[in-house]
Amino acid sequence: MLTQDFYYALPPNLIAQHPTPQRDASRLLVAYRSSGKLEHRQFANLPEFLRPGDLLVLNNSRVIPARLRGIKMDTRGTFEILLLEENGPLDWWVLLRPGKRVRPGSQLQFQTPDGTAAALTATVLAKNDEGWCRLHFAGVTDLPSVLPNLGEIPLPPYIQRNGPRRDSDDLNRYQTVYAQREGSIAAPTAGLHFTPQLLNQLEHSGIEIHHVTLHVGHGTFAPVKSGMLEDHVMHEERFEVPANTAVAVNRAKAEGRRIVAVGTTTVRVLESVAREHGGRLLPGPGRTRIFLHPPANFSLVGALLTNFHLPESTLLMLVSAFAAPNESQSGRNFILSTYAEAIKERYRFFSYGDAMLLI
Repeated sequence: MLTQDFYYALPPNLIAQHPTPQRDASRLLVAYRSSGKLEHRQFANLPEFLRPGDLLVLNNSRVIPARLRGIKMDTRGTFEILLLEENGPLDWWVLLRPGKRVRPGSQLQFQTPDGTAAALTATVLAKNDEGWCRLHFAGVTDLPSVLPNLGEIPLPPYIQRNGPRRDSDDLNRYQTVYAQREGSIAAPTAGLHFTPQLLNQLEHSGIEIHHVTLHVGHGTFAPVKSGMLEDHVMHEERFEVPANTAVAVNRAKAEGRRIVAVGTTTVRVLESVAREHGGRLLPGPGRTRIFLHPPANFSLVGALLTNFHLPESTLLMLVSAFAAPNESQSGRNFILSTYAEAIKERYRFFSYGDAMLLI
């Protein structure tokens, strides 16, 4: 299939710049895959569409303050970095902007949010073909421990902020209420709508809730630069499946109960492992490059809760594949027509936007 087959026109004023005042006050578009029926509801109505015995799987990765700013010691020019992947203590791959003139050996001085010099410095060790820089940090013994004081939550570029770099509302709301394991540079946004009260309500109504961890990296959101989907290669992302989650998912599948994935990141974990192990979920850590696009089959996931995604993105392609498993065109057509309805009804799009439930 062609990348351009997944394009749609979105009015810029529908890109959500802020979350709803209450997490579960966002809207919920319920899409029935078998009939094509759509329902316009509120996220707080989610329990009406789940049934006792359903297994809800959440991604409990926590977003780190991965954006840092400073100056280049030779030119005194300003820069910012986005932490991408840790190689070892004080050794990271990063995106550095502007980075065209940065060479191995360049020295960087980081700053506090108020613009004063911090103890943290770094040396550029290497650059790769993708434009990433490998940095060795100095001045501290442990980088994660200083990020809360120096770093910023890395909001996507389509969310504009004119105020302080460290917006307290974003620190809270660009994080799920169940986030536990630090490592993501972007939120698993389908989970942003949940409140502790809603999760308790689901459990009390007989919904089983378990977690996986996938640390959301740059690859999930990197644009598809190839014209053909088959030519696109995803970056690796780290994940872990707890033993109790593996047992619960395999039991639910054996008993014919529905497995509901919250977010495309959760789908990628479940289906990556299932593809390697004959449709079963095994516990433990791993890395995935899985790229789910039409036509694709799904071994475990029976329903998907997700946000509205960017045109021509790998996330939109995954949702299209899930809308009609093993079909080349019908899933894409259904999702694009559903998105057209969401635009008509003024739904809010992307990370801070509304949600869609595919059942």
